[in-house]
Amino acid sequence: MTTRIDARFAQCKAENRPALVTYVMGGDPDLATSQAILNALPQAGSDIIELGMPFSDPMADGVAIQLSAQRALAGGQTILGVLGMVEEFRRKDETTPIVLMGYYNPIYGFGVDRFIAAARQAGVDGLIVVDLPAEEDSELCIPALEAGLNFIRLTTPTTDEKRLPVVLENTSGFVYYVSMNGVTGAVIKSRGAVGEAVDRIKSHTSLPVAVGFGIKTADDAADIGRHADGIVVGSVLVDAVAKSLRDGEATDTTVSAVRDIVADLAAGVRRART
Repeated sequence: MTTRIDARFAQCKAENRPALVTYVMGGDPDLATSQAILNALPQAGSDIIELGMPFSDPMADGVAIQLSAQRALAGGQTILGVLGMVEEFRRKDETTPIVLMGYYNPIYGFGVDRFIAAARQAGVDGLIVVDLPAEEDSELCIPALEAGLNFIRLTTPTTDEKRLPVVLENTSGFVYYVSMNGVTGAVIKSRGAVGEAVDRIKSHTSLPVAVGFGIKTADDAADIGRHADGIVVGSVLVDAVAKSLRDGEATDTTVSAVRDIVADLAAGVRRART
């Protein structure tokens, strides 16, 4: 079965460029504004969207995404709210892939079977659950795959040759390579090492490899995009939301602040291989 994610990476490959994968937090700073941001992403140039499910203890995330999760939770966002955003998005866009990204605790509390069924119904294409290791695939990964959802796994600079095949065994859609040891929002120290890591992962799998963590500008996207099949950008987008707020509330510039950065990043990925 060819999924929306498969189709989008194939399209980007045909255009000789990496895919631009953009992350935004569902419900930040409020549901209506977050929905407007989500709806604006494809037109701005986003190829695949990662939609964050807010969680109170996001251990893999830096300050920007931690604060975005806090704003979303304070505004009353829930898993059902995030799924509702996807459902609303699908009323006008049937082609852009959406991946839900978050942590296992809220999914477990919601109920795995219920979550998978609701995600499929809403129009979700894949899942990234950063704190659920491959040894626990029976918990969520296998049921999700059986239901037709892609399950995207993270690899890191410390994922060695022994560990990598274990991580890749049930991965589908694409492989998310975390470019550094640390949390979201940090700075890439060695871009050459990122390229070498992408080549190493690709020697083990035919799946596209997308690189995230530390990519902030169009130049970053163009540089890393010479090696990667996809570029993942998140912290700079949620930080743009934060900087646009006034007294904690959205302003007339909140949506455009995110949209303008995405458009700039999209220009960067389009010159990555020219």
